[in-house]
Amino acid sequence: MAKRRRWRSGGGEAAAVGRPSRHQLAPAILGGVTDKIVSLERILATRALLAGRVHRTPLLSSSTAAHVVAATSDVAIGNGRLFAKAEQLQKTGSFKVRAALARISALRPEQRSRGVITLSAGNAGQAYAWAGREAGVSVVVTMPAGAVRSKVTACLGYGAEVVLYGAHVGETWARMEELRDERGLTFVHPFDDPDVIAGNGSAGCEILEDLPDIDVVVVPVGGGGLACGVAAALKEQRGSVRVYGVEPERSNALSLAITTGEIVRIDPLSVADGLGAPFAGEWTLAMGRRYLDDIVLLDDPTILGGLRFAAERMKQVLEPAGAAALAAVLYGRIPLCQGERVCVVLSGGNVETSRLGELLEAAAPLPRSQGAERVLGGIGEEVEAAAPLPGS
Repeated sequence: MAKRRRWRSGGGEAAAVGRPSRHQLAPAILGGVTDKIVSLERILATRALLAGRVHRTPLLSSSTAAHVVAATSDVAIGNGRLFAKAEQLQKTGSFKVRAALARISALRPEQRSRGVITLSAGNAGQAYAWAGREAGVSVVVTMPAGAVRSKVTACLGYGAEVVLYGAHVGETWARMEELRDERGLTFVHPFDDPDVIAGNGSAGCEILEDLPDIDVVVVPVGGGGLACGVAAALKEQRGSVRVYGVEPERSNALSLAITTGEIVRIDPLSVADGLGAPFAGEWTLAMGRRYLDDIVLLDDPTILGGLRFAAERMKQVLEPAGAAALAAVLYGRIPLCQGERVCVVLSGGNVETSRLGELLEAAAPLPRSQGAERVLGGIGEEVEAAAPLPGS
């Protein structure tokens, strides 16, 4: 069973104006939210519920990524490979379907008949639209007016009603609340809900099954539902594993909440729109402090460097949010020790294809670029499935 962790700050640069430096963060006093912890038993039960209904995504591995880590961090990671949980290959293109199906399955009959509403930059909306279609539940998805068009189209394709409103997620949230009350819909949270977190935890269970001796897992963070679910599933079964979250510098809702000990609204701004939560939640605040060893912040060019590496070297198409954890490891932002077995979660692949050239062009070069370029220039990548997808 995991021990209660004293959350600490990670190395890194100061974030948005008005935030304390990452070197000045102190443990939070959470008061009454500390009991909001999803148990391992609930995670395992939810995993059984999802079995055969969502993909058991493959665990990929990359030797080139391991060589880059050695060139940039002077660390030789275990097995000579960086492992990657390929949630971009999940139904609807992201991990979110695990959470959405778990939450839809928990609805009461009267809630099913009235329908549900959610808020999303895209991935949660697609997942809830798909899960609602599977269960015969009508779904309304509210999204910012500037949401990625391909994600809007996908939500509509899965049968949801889409309402575009607001310049950012905070404004969209207010509109969602109005529609919820006007129509008597049930709000299904994109991240701060025990069923949602338990569904996400199923990915952590799969990582541990495929890599029982895993040492470090790195997970992207928006509102924190994925990172908290994965971290709980891992640490309650293998207490020695370290789990790090990764946020964009200006979409830092969870680390800000842990720092201050309270939920703080922000106006998220990042190329990684899938990590743009306007605030953390009570569940993710409590669980993030208990289970996450640290949260590191990345700027947008660094996140896009992960996207470019995945496309060029791993032959995997990711959205910016889906590349954040990979970028954190490649750019030396995660503390690693010699021989440790490391896994990153590739959380999604729903990228606007018309923007791929622009995103690749904006990517930061790898640190110690001369040494890294020698590595990349001398290795032809071969991405292997360390754990294949059963029955796919």
